[in-house]
Amino acid sequence: QVQLVASGGGLVQAGGSLRLSCAVSGRTFSSYAMAWFRQAPGKEREFVARITWSGGNTVYSDAVKGRFTISRHNAEDTVYLQMKSLKPEDTAVYSCAADTVVPFLLSRRERVQYDYWGQGTQVTVSS
Repeated sequence: QVQLVASGGGLVQAGGSLRLSCAVSGRTFSSYAMAWFRQAPGKEREFVARITWSGGNTVYSDAVKGRFTISRHNAEDTVYLQMKSLKPEDTAVYSCAADTVVPFLLSRRERVQYDYWGQGTQVTVSS
């Protein structure tokens, strides 16, 4: 069983920064890929970023590319999402997810491709 606990959300002004963390326990963290998704009010959950098992490859949605950075610290079983130049449209509940099936591929952006999920952390960006 894999457990994910996301934290670091909060209220920030437009143009500000936040760093989200996702602590993982239960299995060998370094053997699977991790991702962040977000869900804004009234919208479907959408892909934000993914990092492969080794941390050597990352991919981002067009909406956050150049502003967000996903990283992982395998020795601490934690994945991060550094968010800069935040916009009001980034307001959402952000959730981390683990892909234990195909951890070496980069192009996996569908929710169904992730088998474990954290509870989510709220990010609110004021204008």
